[in-house]
Amino acid sequence: MKTADQMENHTYRVKGFSCASCAKTFENNVKDLPGVIDARVNFGASKITVTGHTSLQALEKAGEFEGLKLTVDGTRKDQVSADEKEVVPWFKQYETELFGLIFLLLGIVSSVMSGHSHPMTALLVVISSAVLGFQLFKVGIKNLRRFVFDMRTLMTVAVFGGVLIGEWLEVGIVVMLFRVSELLEGYSMDRARKSIASLIDMAPSKAQIRRVDGDEMFDVDAINIGDVMVVKPGEKLAMDGVIIEGQSLINQAAITGESLPEEKSVGDDVYAGTLNTDGLLLVSVTKRVEDTTLQKIIHLVEEAQAEKAPAERFIDGFARVYTPIIMLISLLVMIVPPLFFSQDVSLWFYQGLAILIVGCPCALVVSTPISIVSAIGNAAKQGVLIKGGVHLETLGRIKVMAFDKTGTLTKGEPFVTDVHLIDQSVSEIDVMTLIYGLEKDSTHPLAKALTTKASEYTLSKTGMTEMTEIMSLPGRGIQGKQNGIPCAVQSPKNVLSALTPEIKTAIHTLESKGKTVVVVTKDSQPLAYLAIADEIRDTAKETLRHLHNLGIKDTIMLTGDNHRAAEDIASQLGIDQVRSELLPEDKLTVIDQLVKDYHYVAMVGDGVNDAPAMAKASVGIAMGAKGTDTALETADLALMADDLTTLPFTVRLSRKTLRIIKANVTFSLLIKLLALMLVIPGWLTLWLAIISDIGATLLVSLNSMRLLKLKP
Repeated sequence: MKTADQMENHTYRVKGFSCASCAKTFENNVKDLPGVIDARVNFGASKITVTGHTSLQALEKAGEFEGLKLTVDGTRKDQVSADEKEVVPWFKQYETELFGLIFLLLGIVSSVMSGHSHPMTALLVVISSAVLGFQLFKVGIKNLRRFVFDMRTLMTVAVFGGVLIGEWLEVGIVVMLFRVSELLEGYSMDRARKSIASLIDMAPSKAQIRRVDGDEMFDVDAINIGDVMVVKPGEKLAMDGVIIEGQSLINQAAITGESLPEEKSVGDDVYAGTLNTDGLLLVSVTKRVEDTTLQKIIHLVEEAQAEKAPAERFIDGFARVYTPIIMLISLLVMIVPPLFFSQDVSLWFYQGLAILIVGCPCALVVSTPISIVSAIGNAAKQGVLIKGGVHLETLGRIKVMAFDKTGTLTKGEPFVTDVHLIDQSVSEIDVMTLIYGLEKDSTHPLAKALTTKASEYTLSKTGMTEMTEIMSLPGRGIQGKQNGIPCAVQSPKNVLSALTPEIKTAIHTLESKGKTVVVVTKDSQPLAYLAIADEIRDTAKETLRHLHNLGIKDTIMLTGDNHRAAEDIASQLGIDQVRSELLPEDKLTVIDQLVKDYHYVAMVGDGVNDAPAMAKASVGIAMGAKGTDTALETADLALMADDLTTLPFTVRLSRKTLRIIKANVTFSLLIKLLALMLVIPGWLTLWLAIISDIGATLLVSLNSMRLLKLKP
């Protein structure tokens, strides 16, 4: 028997969700279908993932209470068709609501002319309520049979209770206003979702492909790896690829959020959704449409929206308890005053019905998801990928940030600045030949700087081929044998006893200038020492200043460099603490201790070499992730641009999201409490109860959508 994890998953895009409660009902309906093991609705992305086997028709039948339409997810064509709305006149789009409103207005006229108890008034209101509340009553009655208590259950009981006591007009108004509340919630979520839809629209659905007999337009789903795209000036790239002919300025805002064009030429990678501004390019496709960097971002953002934040999980749990409690309070209000205090039965029955409507947790339920979806969508448009509401919330609580030095605070392009011979019997060519032989296959950033410098010399091919038994020494250097003689490129601290006081002083001077020094040895004797520098990023100092202004208490630099070089760079940047001469495993230990000391710690790195330390941190932030699948997958947050400038914006966004969620929850509960207080003097009416809920829903939705407007 296969478990849920072993069964095949099928993902569908859903069109027609009006509220989170409806999405939950649909999820439960799908779980009850034959052949379905499990189902998970992503309300933020309007998707459902089904584990097991069922048909599209069965899924749509499970969603017929809401008129849901589904399409199979997975291709660009399906994506576009599911997200693009058919342009229809507004009166066609809301014809059901208009029809119900007309009969309600006629009912109001009849009430004024003939009285609210007149049969014609009742008939007109019943028609209006049946049209506007058909789906509401259908789900509400089904919930009552199952003993499921949600907002639709409360509304159904309240409406039928109002009918029992003859409050026809108020019942009609309540049903109409509840429908308005659903439309408002749906509109708010649609606005939040549009930030993701805009990402989908950034890449064209067709591309011009070069063939032997000429150029031809193809749907992106039909384009294969190795096909050659023809990209004219002013056109967007439809696929990821590598330039094989031409050069141009490429606007990569779709991926990085940075609108300043970057020069690209033969051999450079380019990405779907980016804009070719001024040159004709031939681009060899390197990824299928579903695997492009833009599609990965879209997929990860949609998954992030499905990942509930702690606040959202708390609200969901609270709502499950809150709704039955409201029903119990309503029942007590209906029974206790008439039974024990000889109060008017109809008055307190009416007040009990009003409490049911006040108890609808619409505003409470939408207070968090709209905020999370809006924030994640806005961040994605600015070139920041947030992998879930939990990471968004955690970032908002961060007080300490640790930064890897190389490639994060510095440009990650080290270069050799000084070459000094110690043993005058050897030449620089001999030293560079030895260095190149040892370092040519190393991926360490310093190795690249050393081999680049060595390439400037006419090297001895014999000397390089004679290099054997090469071994990397993490945090210390690299060693090997040349004609059986041990040789190495290593840290000065490993050979201190072999260095003269003058050489030690010279090395100390270079390190105090922020440079990294390596010593070349052969047969344990120092031959030369070289100094390597890495330029500080232009934006690093300003970014750190902004972070301090935002309330980040401590910034910490982690590096394998010597202490003097690390201190020099830290002083230039205004870094609070320095942890230097760290081995890769030492960074894990440092982060672990920081989390114990400060609870919430962020680690900023490249997402590849720093992946273990980032995983240990409360939030792992990868920088320059646009071309790195590993960084996209492993980081909690990814800054797509090779730049730190969006980091303060992301911190501001996360903190504002936390503030808005707290304000929304507080306001929603306060409105409910004030409305319930009106029960004591008997002032709470059915229409006032529903208006309080609509008002709260509208205000928390508008408050949440402010996050869409926040700019870096």
